[in-house]
Amino acid sequence: MKRIIVGISGASGVELGLSFIKALPAEIEKYIIISDHAKVVFAKESNTFLLDDENIGAVTASGSFKCDAMAIIPCSMNTLAKITHGIADNLLTRTASVMIKEKRPLLLAPREMPFSAIALENMLKLSMLGIHIAPPILGYYAKASNLEEMENFLIGKWFDLLGIEHNLFQRWEGA
Repeated sequence: MKRIIVGISGASGVELGLSFIKALPAEIEKYIIISDHAKVVFAKESNTFLLDDENIGAVTASGSFKCDAMAIIPCSMNTLAKITHGIADNLLTRTASVMIKEKRPLLLAPREMPFSAIALENMLKLSMLGIHIAPPILGYYAKASNLEEMENFLIGKWFDLLGIEHNLFQRWEGA
């Protein structure tokens, strides 16, 4: 993998999205889209491009921009609904629309509990299109003893879905 787009929407769980970005291998170019509601102050990393969510003409808004995958962590219910219904009114939702159109890997980590019937319906529709719906749900078999280990498990599962090699958690070896 050479390039990945990471979107961060909503306010709750922004730290998890940032942890995902920090865990990505250094050689991968990272294009970051943070919605207005999720903007946080963080140091610009090398090989990272922070894109303005209002700039609908940014490089990631075109199918001719080659990238390997996109992940939106966390994904608000508002962003999920917009993507489901083809509403591309900002850079984040436009880029997700391009990923779907170009049949490129897209991972959404919806972060709300409980899920409403509308949210579940939206997730089902996107899943049927091949989008990875991967909420941050812990696997207790990972035996995480602190928050960092829990995050590593979640990030590792997301990396698995996107084909990114890692050693963030110990894999199940059977009983």
